[in-house]
Order: sequence, then C-alpha cells, then structure tokens
Amino acid sequence: MTSLSPGSADALLFDLGRVVLDIDFSKAIACWAGHAGCAPESIVARYVRDNEAYRLHEVGKISDEDYFASLRASLGIGISDAQFLEGWNAIFAGEMPGIANLLPRAARHMPLYAFSNTNRPHVDYFSKEYAGLLGHFRELYLSSSIGLRKPDAEAFDHVVAAMGVPANRIVFFDDLAENIKGARARGLTAVHVTSPSDVGNALKALGI
Repeated sequence: MTSLSPGSADALLFDLGRVVLDIDFSKAIACWAGHAGCAPESIVARYVRDNEAYRLHEVGKISDEDYFASLRASLGIGISDAQFLEGWNAIFAGEMPGIANLLPRAARHMPLYAFSNTNRPHVDYFSKEYAGLLGHFRELYLSSSIGLRKPDAEAFDHVVAAMGVPANRIVFFDDLAENIKGARARGLTAVHVTSPSDVGNALKALGI
C-alpha cells in the first residue's frame, strides 16, 4: 500500500498513456483493417504489441519505416506507411476524465514531470494535439528521446537524476503494474492508476 501524506513529496511524475491521455488501440486496428479490407479480428489475432521491433522503436533505435515494415510482415497486410501512421495516431482518444482540472491544481503546489514509453510519431502527434494539457509539465522524459524505457532501472535512474529530486520525494503515477514495480525498486513512491479517481485521491492524500 502506497503511503501518501501532506509534505511527503517534492515532485510528481506522470505516465502519459491512460493516466493523462486516454488510449484506445482498437481505433488503430479498425483503421488498418479498413485500409486492408479485412476483418479487425484477423489483425488482433496477429498483433503482438511489446515485441522486439516495438521496443526498439520506442527507444529510437529503428525508424518509423522499419517499424511499419515489421507490422506489414507480421500482420500480413499490404497497406502503406501513411496508412499505418493514420491508424497509429488514431489511438489517442482524448484526455483522461478529470485530469485537465487536476494537473493545474497540482502544479500550483509542486513541479510536474512526465515519463512515458512512446515513439516519435506519437510524440509529434500528441505534442501538438494536447499542447495545452502537456504545458503543465516542466519536462517530458520520453523513451524515444532518452533511449531508455520503463520499467528498466536505468530509465528510472536517468529520470530521477534529470529531475534533480531525491527518488523518495517523487510520487510516480502509472497504469501498468510492471512500471509501478520498477519505480518502487528504484526508491520512488508509486501510485498504480487503475481508474481516473486514483490520481485525484492521491493528490488529496498529499494535501493538494
């Protein structure tokens, strides 16, 4: 159980997907299926999200074209890079409920940062589409820029050092259990976000 109390943190660190920005991957599947003229179920059956190509793309070690080529082969669909990109960016389904009110409130009390596993096309898209919301963060630590990804220890160590805040004075919010475990192993206080209310409840416990 995470213990939070007023004065127990000096900075807040947020994952983006399903914590700040809502994600609906079925939108990508539907888009690709439409372009390929096949049933979405056939793509779902073949799609493996966290494979080697996906991880390399998230740390900027392969190009978008190479990643889309790997998808073209694994999914067995002959759509263009532009069509893959259209679906790839269709996953963003808006802001998470309530977050637009919580971030400015929290930012009045302490600095906010974001740490997300993501890729260049998604960064290009959400940086423009959600510029106002993301403007509450002092810095965005993105895997495709720093070359490191959660839940690896060196990724958390890099972000903590860059923030200049002791790990035990950082509260980290993420929706994935493996990232929560990784953060706690590096000394951060971590809140597992399983519903939109989890962020608000944590901020309330912090006296924000």
